[in-house]
Amino acid sequence: MTTDHGAGVSPVWQFGETSLTRLIESEVPLLSPFELLPDCTQAHLDENLDWLAPHFYDPNVQLLAITIQSFLIRSGGKIILLDSCSGNHKHRARPFFNQREWAWLDTLRAAGVQPEDVDIVMCSHLHVDHVGWNTRLENGKWVPTFPNARYLVSQREWDYWRSEAGRASLPRTGDFVTDSVLPIVEIGQAELIDDRVGFSEEISIEPLHGHTPGHFGVHLCGGRREAILSGDMMHTPLQLRYPHWSTRFCVDQAVARETRLRFLADHADSDRVIFPAHFPTPTGGYIRRAGDHYRFEFAETA
Repeated sequence: MTTDHGAGVSPVWQFGETSLTRLIESEVPLLSPFELLPDCTQAHLDENLDWLAPHFYDPNVQLLAITIQSFLIRSGGKIILLDSCSGNHKHRARPFFNQREWAWLDTLRAAGVQPEDVDIVMCSHLHVDHVGWNTRLENGKWVPTFPNARYLVSQREWDYWRSEAGRASLPRTGDFVTDSVLPIVEIGQAELIDDRVGFSEEISIEPLHGHTPGHFGVHLCGGRREAILSGDMMHTPLQLRYPHWSTRFCVDQAVARETRLRFLADHADSDRVIFPAHFPTPTGGYIRRAGDHYRFEFAETA
């Protein structure tokens, strides 16, 4: 079973002139499959236990392995961070995230990057485990962790979390918008973007709506290799075995299902390396057709 990670840098993946490094905050058995997936039953687990355990599911504690990580991208002289994990000293309703002291900043520095070096922070969506290191606590005040960065947030996403429906959902986790997003907006470092933004020929944003209204992935293209960082479009390979399953945390389960089915069909049996945000080490792999469903095949090397 995978273990909790402190400071530690994963191998570098290369896509032409663009490189990708995973920055792990935590990698442990974390979520009950029945909490995450409302359609899941014990029979489903038993049927798939031969490949689920021990890498994706720990039967001893009956929890799915869920990695909390960021993706560090170097391209065209820019340092880009996709998502910022759960952060330190945050008041959260879920004990796992509450008032933690992670070594994630040490991991960033071990990758050769200081917080001041980051040019762009992309928020795939605004959930508790993707925005935490946007800010850090300094003299009792939440300030940007990356003082020189532009923080890119989907306009559609921001509008949702400022709506009555978005605000009503915050007590389930704790108000991460107030401590991890709003300070960035108020100081003028947030840039609200359209669903499709291209930084260069090598990097573009790919809308993957449903999990949240403005949820997006990132497409890397360089040389003969392509990668898609697919965020929370799927949390576990059980969603390839049962592609109609959306999570309990999806804002719109029907749209999330449509997005996932289209994505799986589009990228199955290709050479594109897919990086689902919460899949355990090594995270990157390929979507393969398996009859009327799919399976996930880890890439052997970076």
